[in-house]
Amino acid sequence: MYSTILHPTDGSEASTAAADHAIELASTNDATLRLLYVVDVSTLAADDFGTVLLDSLEENGRAALDDLAARAEAAGVECVTVVETGTPHREIVADVEGSDVDLVVMGTHGRTGLDRFLLGSVAERVVRTAGVPVLVVPPERGGESEGTDETSEAGTE
Repeated sequence: MYSTILHPTDGSEASTAAADHAIELASTNDATLRLLYVVDVSTLAADDFGTVLLDSLEENGRAALDDLAARAEAAGVECVTVVETGTPHREIVADVEGSDVDLVVMGTHGRTGLDRFLLGSVAERVVRTAGVPVLVVPPERGGESEGTDETSEAGTE
């Protein structure tokens, strides 16, 4: 049913539940798993754009992706890892459009507080604009999922 599944991650523990689902779905469907980490430059002040800082953030992203790729490959899943720099929801949707992605599997966690109120969470924006089904996975609590998985098919706008 799916040939390419995208799992965008921020490398946090909260994204573990979504990664588990992405790996399982890719394995079940014999799909390629695209692992995407976006260095979020929208949260950095203009003064922070030094090469050293961006290099450090990209290294953190690559380390997170390497860990996930090792888990996926141990499950027999073919992986592609990508690090991009930009605004997370825009880079995720661009990857969907440019890589023939059939499904996005991502966590519910994103921005919180005032940023979320004013800008909307990354997951919400991806659901609204991706143009492919998006499986949004809540974080795990004590080995059990918090609530149920929500699957949304994003329409093109």
